[in-house]
Amino acid sequence: MTHQLPVRVYYEDTDMGGIVYYANYLKYIERARSEMVEDLGMNQIAMRDAGIVFVVTRVVADYVSPARLDDRLTVVTTHHAQSPVRWVFDQEVRRGDDLLFRAEVTAVCMTLDGKPTRLPRALRDQVSAKR
Repeated sequence: MTHQLPVRVYYEDTDMGGIVYYANYLKYIERARSEMVEDLGMNQIAMRDAGIVFVVTRVVADYVSPARLDDRLTVVTTHHAQSPVRWVFDQEVRRGDDLLFRAEVTAVCMTLDGKPTRLPRALRDQVSAKR
């Protein structure tokens, strides 16, 4: 299952050297995961109101090439693996065919008091249906 999110680089995203500040890639991939969950029919506010949230527990990232002001990027998110409480994503930030950034992100489904809990059945069913 793959999801794509277009991103434009604005002045606020860049550092003094005119390239995207490294931490902003994490913002881009967070937005992409949020949009992917929304596209699967799960609203994160409604999930939180029901007592369930996603918590990122691991990110392994490689910065391959810089993005610059006004670049048009695509964040590609692929569902990599899933357990009853854990979701692993492969994410890339691309400018056209050029790979700029890649990360493997692990998110755990938790209750509001910080205890692991199962991914919602509706979400598991949607992911299975889109494979």
